[in-house]
Amino acid sequence: MFYLPTRIIFGENALREAAPHLAFGKRALIVSGRSSAVKSGVLGDLIPILNELNIEHKIFAQILENPLTSQIIAGKEFLLEHGCDFIIAIGGGSPLDAAKAIAIAAANDLSEDELYQLDLHKKSYPIVAIPTTHGTGSEVTQYSVLTHTKTNKKAGFGSDLNFPRLAIVDPRYMTSLSPKVSLHTALDALSHLLEGLYSLSRNKHLYPMIHRGVRLIVDNLSLCLKEPNHLPAREALALASLYGGITIAHTGTTLQHAIGYPFTSAFDTPHGLANAMFMKEMMEFNQPNIPQLIDELFKAINMSKEEFYNWLESFPIQIKVEISDDEEERWMDEILGARNIAASPRVPTRDELRALIHTVKKGV
Repeated sequence: MFYLPTRIIFGENALREAAPHLAFGKRALIVSGRSSAVKSGVLGDLIPILNELNIEHKIFAQILENPLTSQIIAGKEFLLEHGCDFIIAIGGGSPLDAAKAIAIAAANDLSEDELYQLDLHKKSYPIVAIPTTHGTGSEVTQYSVLTHTKTNKKAGFGSDLNFPRLAIVDPRYMTSLSPKVSLHTALDALSHLLEGLYSLSRNKHLYPMIHRGVRLIVDNLSLCLKEPNHLPAREALALASLYGGITIAHTGTTLQHAIGYPFTSAFDTPHGLANAMFMKEMMEFNQPNIPQLIDELFKAINMSKEEFYNWLESFPIQIKVEISDDEEERWMDEILGARNIAASPRVPTRDELRALIHTVKKGV
């Protein structure tokens, strides 16, 4: 099965090309972080197009790096107060994910504690997604990952209603990313691609896309970090991220993501870095269950596994954090209870999970 209800317009000047498809309503709510929409250049290009189309707009630029459920309710109330009838989301995965949740919350009048009750998701507002990072692929997925304000637990939900109607992907809007964000978001995309092979919901029709995406990241990430304005390199990473989003829209994520979430919640570890910290360990952990798929990957990208590990470890992803024994036990409960685990080809025992966590744990 292959399902993707999102129209994708990709490449330089994609926003201008998308103009005929933008009129999902008469008043748009623009959802973004506090600076990404302006810094990337999207807002400066978007407003004149909205004016040409006689579309009014309101701006909700309050989304943090890890969006809180309380922010979703604030966004819902802002949308309803100003009578907006569709959403334009600008930014990385956080604003895009937040926009999906705001659309669901507003359309169904949900409270903060009802966001994860999928049986209450009956309708949504149309969403246009304009990514400014090459990481989450959220512009083509049905997922929204949020941190609950009360519990500080990071978790996602997925619904077909969440799929953006339109994705506008222009690599020019990614050239303002810092080297650190460029690295972390690209590694997040890499994780999505690899998890498309790990997942028990894997789809063989996606394998060429997965292989191509991994190769694009390997070939272009270092160049992009050295030359941030190198547009072909940015375009390659944006395409790999898009492939990663399409992949997890069909396969979901796995233990690779679940093990990183507590680090993001507790230490504000960037999501892509939290994935990358365990990328080698996850491949080694999963390989006994999917040896042929791993072998086919490295054959397709013309690279040995050892060469891939050396390439991965050439980037600053090795960190150590202090975790108390009590906290470690709580984290293991959270990880083993995560929905991502169900799609994993191998579920760790408690001792195996403890050993994985200890690869980055510093004694306390």
